Amino acid sequence: MTTKEQIEDLRGRMEALYTFLDIPGKRAQVAALQKKTESPDFWNDPKAAEAFMKNLNGIRSWVTGYDKAFSGLEDLDVLYEFAKESLAGSAEESAATAEAEELDQAYSTVLGEIDALEMRNMLGAEGDSLGAILTINSGAGGTEANDWSAMLMRMYLRWGERNGYKTVVTDIQDGDEAGVKSVTVEFDGEYAYGYLKAENGVHRLVRISPFNAQGKRQTTFSSVFVYPLVDDTIEVNVDPSRLSWDTFRAGGHGGQNVNKVESGVRLRYLYQDPDTGKEEEILIENTETRDQPKNRAKALLLLRSRLYDLAMKKRQEERDKLEGQKKRIEWGSQIRSYVLHPYKMVNDLRTGYKTADTTGVLDGDLNEFMKRFLMQEGSGGATPVIDDLD
Repeated sequence: MTTKEQIEDLRGRMEALYTFLDIPGKRAQVAALQKKTESPDFWNDPKAAEAFMKNLNGIRSWVTGYDKAFSGLEDLDVLYEFAKESLAGSAEESAATAEAEELDQAYSTVLGEIDALEMRNMLGAEGDSLGAILTINSGAGGTEANDWSAMLMRMYLRWGERNGYKTVVTDIQDGDEAGVKSVTVEFDGEYAYGYLKAENGVHRLVRISPFNAQGKRQTTFSSVFVYPLVDDTIEVNVDPSRLSWDTFRAGGHGGQNVNKVESGVRLRYLYQDPDTGKEEEILIENTETRDQPKNRAKALLLLRSRLYDLAMKKRQEERDKLEGQKKRIEWGSQIRSYVLHPYKMVNDLRTGYKTADTTGVLDGDLNEFMKRFLMQEGSGGATPVIDDLD
């Protein structure tokens, strides 16, 4: 049964959050901003009003999240006393057990809400509050690698579902026999990028391959790339002279029309580094709908998001130089191993966090990995030495 000490520990964390989040200040902000929305001419400029409401809702969500956790914490005290009396008194064993279970469930709920507030409090970097675009690409290994990419796609879609994000697969290239060669998923919702940026890098799978008749253990890799999803409030310069378009017939499921109409779009943009002058091509494909104009609009949005991501990285590099720091994890680095044979273990190579619950992780239970990464990034701590799982 949940103890009094556990409840008091939660109370201490809530008191710390009250100070760190400046809840009284945020309440005052919400009241002042809400008053401005009551002006008769508030919606005269819809774009400005929408940006204003987004800011207001963002501040309000801190207050409502804190209040919800605080209310749950107050209920814990009452539930604890009921459970304590039932266990010590003459209540039937079944009734006492039920009250103890109710207390434990309520404790888990409040613990999760406080964890979420603490985790979100770490998200203060540029772009953290935005939605996210996540792309998975299979490494060498054919069908085995494609199957691993499909497993990762499901893992991230489940993570999005667990955490209340709207997800859309904007482009997918199926594998020849199974799985996917590449896939791009959009996560719509606040702070999706702040959380998912922890997933940037190469993910390694070790298992007995279902595609290997000899039953040998195989290692395969897929890469994950995450960048923020921009909205209309963010200005990003796109040079039309550097744009070119192709159209193609989208493959895969979708009925007769999907293969007869060139609804798929391929956008090429010649990006020039503002510092070095070096040029590179950004390639974006979108087959989200059967409507080519809609696919073109989404491809442009994805391009703006990529350009915003590049600009953010430039600014971060400058900050790192000024602070004399080096980024510990670069895109392309292996960040996590998922071992399914001969034992079961998921090991984050950056933070040292490990879990034997491989089923839970592959079903989208990633928040602890993200929290450990954000804590390490915030503290500037050194990368721990990790034993090789292979």
